[in-house]
Amino acid sequence: MSINFTAALNFTATPNLTATPGFSATLKLDEAAEVAKIAERLREVLRTHLHRRGFIIAISGGIDSAVCAALAVQAVGSERVFGLLLPERDSASESSLRGAMVAEQLGITYEKFDIAPTLDALGCYRWRDQAISAVFPDYADGWKNKIAIAGGQAGQFNYFNLVVQSPEGQQFEARLDSKNYLQIVAATNFKQRVRKNLEYFHADRLNYAVIGTPNRLEYDQGFFVKNGDGAADVKPIAHLYKTQVYALARYLELPEAICNAQPTTDTYSMTQGQDEFYFALPYDKMDIALLAYNNGEPPATLAKTLAIGLEQAEFIYHDIEAKRKTTAPLHWPAVTVEPVMGPQTKAPILNGELR
Repeated sequence: MSINFTAALNFTATPNLTATPGFSATLKLDEAAEVAKIAERLREVLRTHLHRRGFIIAISGGIDSAVCAALAVQAVGSERVFGLLLPERDSASESSLRGAMVAEQLGITYEKFDIAPTLDALGCYRWRDQAISAVFPDYADGWKNKIAIAGGQAGQFNYFNLVVQSPEGQQFEARLDSKNYLQIVAATNFKQRVRKNLEYFHADRLNYAVIGTPNRLEYDQGFFVKNGDGAADVKPIAHLYKTQVYALARYLELPEAICNAQPTTDTYSMTQGQDEFYFALPYDKMDIALLAYNNGEPPATLAKTLAIGLEQAEFIYHDIEAKRKTTAPLHWPAVTVEPVMGPQTKAPILNGELR
């Protein structure tokens, strides 16, 4: 059966169910029921599996963490949710403003802590700038930077470009070699790992559990840092496509600034969309591509749905498969040489399935 994926991801009050018989009814969110289900599951995990009193949530100012914070409040009340705003020198100023807006609307206690001095002491910026200077020798204080993925949207192999901007506003771009790419990414990964250390400090202090905020696209495609933003005790929206997360944000009446926020990494000093850094397409189209792939639709169907060439559609499917394969270890616990009896290392089971 050929599925109209754009209609299947339409979460308006009157979806076109006739365009996608059987399937759209399954994918279409009943927002009230979804919120109730997630809230009940969070209470169950907290009470039965984790034995913790409440939740820690780092609020980035983006849609995913805002929805997760609101779901945590739905589950246990605002008095048992503690928020963290964790900016650093490359964070956009509006990120903390939006994060504080969310925390105050939800009525949760929160703390703002600038992690830049910690990152500086660890060498995060020094290691990053050393690699950037190897590509652009004129790079110095006052310059800005980001990494941009290239090739994928044209149906070619992915590679990465380094983009820098001088204080006068001139931009320069060059293809990154593997060594300097890895060093820049390794250095910037300090940011997510330092933040997670702070989250777990407060979790231990309050006897709370840490909430992870990946949506389905990020979780499926490994768009997170191991022992950084990938570390958590529970991930409430990992089963939801990004488009569905936006639908929940509006249902939960989060601020318009959140509901209209475009996904960014907020990791580099230049504005960088997630599709620039990691995904082959913007999130709304990647939702459709992953949905099509998960339901066994041929590349020709995806090509017709997104109005792209067959070769590009085939590349997108290949890219989904490749990212699943290469990022699988990010999901794994540490591998032991031999099986060790005793510890329970599998996640709690919900409805007969591992989550």
